Amino acid sequence: MSYKVSDMAKESTQKKIVAFKVCSGTRDFTVGDLAVYPAHGVGRIEAVESRSIGGDKQNFYIMRILENDMVIMIPTRNVKSVGLRDLIAEDEVKNVYAILGEKDNGQDNQTWNRRYRDYMEKIKTGSLYEVAGVFRDLYLLKSTKDLSFGERKLLDTAQTLLLKELSIARSTSEDVILSEIESLLVN
Repeated sequence: MSYKVSDMAKESTQKKIVAFKVCSGTRDFTVGDLAVYPAHGVGRIEAVESRSIGGDKQNFYIMRILENDMVIMIPTRNVKSVGLRDLIAEDEVKNVYAILGEKDNGQDNQTWNRRYRDYMEKIKTGSLYEVAGVFRDLYLLKSTKDLSFGERKLLDTAQTLLLKELSIARSTSEDVILSEIESLLVN
């Protein structure tokens, strides 16, 4: 069966967002695992530590974000609520590319601050599919109008999140991923 990119993207977006919400945080991470922390990106679990906070002993994942070396402490019991998740599998990259190839974006008739709020909420979900949609919309929008400062920052954030996770999932460089993404958006 032959699909248009936009049909495939719509189907995969709907299915994957549901799958993300159901599967997020369903496993324990161990030292050395790569995981994605929403709005910050890919990080490596460096340790699992017990600490006493307010007289209550809690276990924490100590995670170092690869992009900027930030260290985050995540209570192991809060993994699901904060949205910590595994990286996407290599075979799911095509679904992200389908979203990027979709040209139907209805965001450009909104005010910049409304778009900004909508896009920020999508990035905070931690879903790479949502991040891909934000990147696509802002990338296409910047070719027709000037983006606000906040929108430019969101575009940079979405690009960084996409490139890092996709390059690790595909075991290739971020430059290769960027050129593939840009070719999808230009066509």
